[in-house]
Amino acid sequence: MPIITYREALRQALIHEMDRDESVYVIGEEVALYQGTFRVTEGLLARYGPRRVIDTPISEAGFSGVGIGSAIVGLRPVVEFMTMNFAIMALDQLLNHAAKYHYMSGGQLRVPIVFRGPSGPGRGLAAQHSQSLEAWYAHTPGCKVVLPATPADAKGLLISAIRDENPVFVLEHAGLYTLRGEVPDGEYVVPLGTASVMRPGEDVTIVSYSRMAQTCLRAAEKLAEEGISAEVIDLRSLRPLDIETVASSVRKTNHAVVAHEAWRFCGAGAEIAAEIYEQAIDYLDAPVERVAGEDVPMPYAQNLERLAVPDINRVVAAAKRTLWRADKTAAHGEGGSQHGPVGDAENGRHHGGGHNSAVAQEARRSG
Repeated sequence: MPIITYREALRQALIHEMDRDESVYVIGEEVALYQGTFRVTEGLLARYGPRRVIDTPISEAGFSGVGIGSAIVGLRPVVEFMTMNFAIMALDQLLNHAAKYHYMSGGQLRVPIVFRGPSGPGRGLAAQHSQSLEAWYAHTPGCKVVLPATPADAKGLLISAIRDENPVFVLEHAGLYTLRGEVPDGEYVVPLGTASVMRPGEDVTIVSYSRMAQTCLRAAEKLAEEGISAEVIDLRSLRPLDIETVASSVRKTNHAVVAHEAWRFCGAGAEIAAEIYEQAIDYLDAPVERVAGEDVPMPYAQNLERLAVPDINRVVAAAKRTLWRADKTAAHGEGGSQHGPVGDAENGRHHGGGHNSAVAQEARRSG
């Protein structure tokens, strides 16, 4: 199987779908002559011409509206934002129009459109260009949100997104474009809303997506050196959300960590944690731990940026906390827990189930 970069995998997906379906076209700033800010659309103008690879003025609301209108009348536009931070300028088009026309028309209209581009922190782009805003889109009914973590998923999820009959946000982490991995040739589709178990484990479930899933994989390797077996789940998409794969894992491990690079407050991790509680609370031996970016605008200085973005050590510390292996005196934010010292908690390892020991024990016996 060929080993290619994340950006090359995205390009393969675009070429595959543009060859297969003449209604698919690409539109956005610098996608044609410049061949894309991150070179995802390299070579497309020469291959398909200016009618299907269209450079636009610097007007996110304008070219998003063009894409939405063309989708309604039968085309399948792929709208590229130079960065998903610039999509803020088009939120009325994205969330008030694309996401709602199908519902507001009583099902008469469909908007099969993809909004894609680089997202996330970690490249020294500062507060206005280095954000993880996926929770905004996932909060809105009528659209889907996918966040590939590997080159193979970048190809498979983008193909699925282009074929979908709904607006789909494909958020490509800017720090992953050079990531290399095995990617199948030709037709390769990853269904939306299907999580991936990237690493099986027995002691704790670590749930993540996008670049943070790669960070969690490395954290799992570090935990393994200390005898802790971590199962790492890459959600792949936030909407639809494959909570059953997550819940099944938590029922096995009895411990959960949710990790992402976005801000903690009202972040996707809060919804995932709530879903875990609703689906598997009787199996939890400790509260769900959340790992998230610091609640500050992203600093420009790289040393401060590194402090604002979760790293391997923070994931490892969270896993240890939920397993009751953390230092009792550690402060929150430096390996400590918002749930308080171990001695002050209902330790599931001591009492047979921190939330409902009798139900938890009975469920395990019958399961």
